[in-house]
Amino acid sequence: MNIQNIIEAKVKEGFLALYSTEIPTVEFQATRKEFEGDLTVVVFPMLRYQKGNPAQIGEDLGKYIVEHVSQITNYNVVKGFLNLVIEDAFYSTFFNSIYTDSTFGTVAVKDQEDAVLVEYSSPNTNKPLHLGHVRNNLLGFSVAEIIKASGKKVYKTQIINDRGIHICKSMLAWEKYGNGETPASTGLKGDKLVGNYYVKFDQEYKKEISALVAAGSSEEEAKKQAPLILEAQEMLLKWEAGDSQVVALWKEMNSWVYSGFDVTYKNLGVDFDTLYYESNTYLLGKDSIEDGLKSGVFYQKEDGSVWCDLTAEGLDEKLVLRSDGTAVYMTQDIGTAIQRSKDLPDVGGMVYTVGNEQDYHFKVLFLILKKLGYSWSKNLFHLSYGMVDLPSGKMKSREGTVVDADDLMSEMTMTAKEISEELGKLEGYSDQDKNELYKIIGLGALKYFILKVDPKKRILFDPKSSVDFQGNTGPFIQYTYARIQSIIRKANFDYSLPVVIELHEKEKELLKQLELFPETIQQAAANYSPAIIANYTYDLVKEFNSFYQNVSILGEDNQEKKIFRVQLSDKVADTIKRAFLLLGIQVPERM
Repeated sequence: MNIQNIIEAKVKEGFLALYSTEIPTVEFQATRKEFEGDLTVVVFPMLRYQKGNPAQIGEDLGKYIVEHVSQITNYNVVKGFLNLVIEDAFYSTFFNSIYTDSTFGTVAVKDQEDAVLVEYSSPNTNKPLHLGHVRNNLLGFSVAEIIKASGKKVYKTQIINDRGIHICKSMLAWEKYGNGETPASTGLKGDKLVGNYYVKFDQEYKKEISALVAAGSSEEEAKKQAPLILEAQEMLLKWEAGDSQVVALWKEMNSWVYSGFDVTYKNLGVDFDTLYYESNTYLLGKDSIEDGLKSGVFYQKEDGSVWCDLTAEGLDEKLVLRSDGTAVYMTQDIGTAIQRSKDLPDVGGMVYTVGNEQDYHFKVLFLILKKLGYSWSKNLFHLSYGMVDLPSGKMKSREGTVVDADDLMSEMTMTAKEISEELGKLEGYSDQDKNELYKIIGLGALKYFILKVDPKKRILFDPKSSVDFQGNTGPFIQYTYARIQSIIRKANFDYSLPVVIELHEKEKELLKQLELFPETIQQAAANYSPAIIANYTYDLVKEFNSFYQNVSILGEDNQEKKIFRVQLSDKVADTIKRAFLLLGIQVPERM
């Protein structure tokens, strides 16, 4: 139990003893630098439960805590803030307990607890992954790793959108204009080759529309009557009917795309435990609609269509089955969620990483699943995120103006190379070592820039400013880690044994930041927010750099102090590395 938990329990106990009243929570903040103390209890929220002078309540609680918590040596009250002084011995004992603990901060997975399924990526097989997918993948992967670190079993999954009219557009364009070319014959990644034909379809389709409009059709009529769109619709009907030629082409072109995706995922550093395909799930959900009709969750209109009335919950009426008996996306999503709970019976909650344009869809989906009576439906979460913009403007897949994920990663590596060469710190590196380092720095910059922002916020991503060796950036944190590794390499003495010293103020500040790591992981998991981990790590690095600038480490004359400072630096580096792993970011040993 960390010191904050101990104090929280005693504040609650003291409040009950002093005022015969229970308080549900205790609010803490760091003690301001100008006051004596290590942790501050905010008294003002307690006035809801006990009227009185906040300064007097602070005095009463301060006396109680000093009497009942051995680690608290003194207190002072400034208006409604109770500042508590924690003894150095607590931090020394804490450090000795974590120094050799390679799992510090994380909780072992408890088998008896419900597992969590995290869905992310979920691309279409008619185009490569783009910048929007990058944010989706980084968020989903990181949230999965954080939930795992908090003590829960996690399954990472994606649903691949491998069917529909947009897939047929790429297939038809390749058939018409491809001359049999393949990824092998062109040297192109399969997802890029297929994506090129999606763009080609749009170009030719627009030409046909223009010709029809010139011949006297309205634009709406032309869009519906253009020969290409009619052929694509015919191809989709053939696919749904199981036409052997269409299905064979579909399988071949999708296999090209999957090979391309695998390369991108590997470079991005994300993975999956299970895969779902829309071609297998698009008919799911119809049985649930039948069950829901019987139980009164749904109702049928005169035309035969089936609806769910959510007006009592402040939403609207939602179509779940068309009058001709065909499913809508909502039907599929209901069926897929239920299928997943059957495939993975230990799953007690699901996280959907999907952009915020789908907020309403997921509100409706979760509500319907709750009405259908599934126990796990209370643990569904939409990890909603804002779009990623570039200074160059909005992206459109069919016009070929998207920022390709592979190209973005290559650009980040090149940007890291340019800036590193300007700084000129890589003497003695082989070309292979340099290239590996540029990749670690470039991808670290990209991932950190995206993950340090609250998921709900829209991001304007500027590659150049993200690869900055100063400020709240990935490379700044990576550089601090590498600096500590340099200290460790130069420490040519045995620093493995625990020592007891009188703590310097800067050492104590650093230990206070380290102590927050386990709680930070739990908080990030509860809020599905990698930003909490990212910003904790930045605060830890700032605290270390302040310590580094104010305290001599290897130049210290006192051997015990020198040992402790190397140990402390070592543990900070280990915590940076493990925090960054939760974000999917590597750290370099040298930089």
